[in-house]
Amino acid sequence: MVWIMSLVGLVILLLSGDLLVRGAVNLSLRLGVPALIVSLTIVAFGTSAPELLIAISAVDDGASGIAIGNVIGSNIANVLLVLGMPALLSTLDFSQCDTRRDFYIMLGATVVFIALAATGQFGWWQGAILLIMLAGFLGSAVWRAKCQTGASSTEDDLEGLDPELPMWKVLGFLLLGLIGLPMGADILVDNAVYIARAYGISEEVIGLTLIAIGTSLPELATTVMAGLRNQAEVALGNVIGSNIFNLLGIIGVTTLFDEIYVSSSFFALDIWVMLASALVLIPFVFLKWRMSRPIGALFLGAYTLYLASMM
Repeated sequence: MVWIMSLVGLVILLLSGDLLVRGAVNLSLRLGVPALIVSLTIVAFGTSAPELLIAISAVDDGASGIAIGNVIGSNIANVLLVLGMPALLSTLDFSQCDTRRDFYIMLGATVVFIALAATGQFGWWQGAILLIMLAGFLGSAVWRAKCQTGASSTEDDLEGLDPELPMWKVLGFLLLGLIGLPMGADILVDNAVYIARAYGISEEVIGLTLIAIGTSLPELATTVMAGLRNQAEVALGNVIGSNIFNLLGIIGVTTLFDEIYVSSSFFALDIWVMLASALVLIPFVFLKWRMSRPIGALFLGAYTLYLASMM
């Protein structure tokens, strides 16, 4: 039953996150907020809301391992699974992609995260560093997009925008999202903690696998569709942006609620796999390698081996 309830909690989380994004996008643009600002802030934070609520709920339940494991596991899954799957279905051509600056930020965030995790916890000062970096990233993104001619900032680029959507539905989406997110997070975390303790599985492993894969499903759906539409820049940008928000935003905001303790077990393998997953993108970002089907299969194989190592 706890496995079913975990699935129920995950479904509620994902649906609530989608409703929150749709409601926030439509309300913000009705209030005159530029589409660019909406896409860089509201949408980005909205799609990361499930991970954020899970982290806060996990810390509140004294399960820091789930919070940290979810972030590390999601970043690993975002590269190996979320990019590997669409590459296996349809080769990703990165020749027209320029994600170098954002990749530098992602790599820097990864290194800083590892250095702070080595202190054994994420307290107020570690969280402040992460949030300052996040603010710098958002400010830089807004400034760059405004300076670029033909930047992707039109309303047509915003998924979930419906000019015909009645205001009562907009407010309903917001309300359901705000109610469903904490409810889904509580259900998922409570049952995940029970599974971990009842079946002798560590909270860290639950966060790295069950919850990490579940919360990566929206990114997986986005990149698969982008790959099938030959939009490789969307697939790569989605992964890099998601990883930045996971490292800086999720952990940074969660430290405002409580300290997050980092188990030394993460340094045995998981953190280094996360770093390797970031570094493996170098040839695709800088040398514009195509991510062919064999490479996609290699990514998925590597992720399967990583999961198997925890069994």
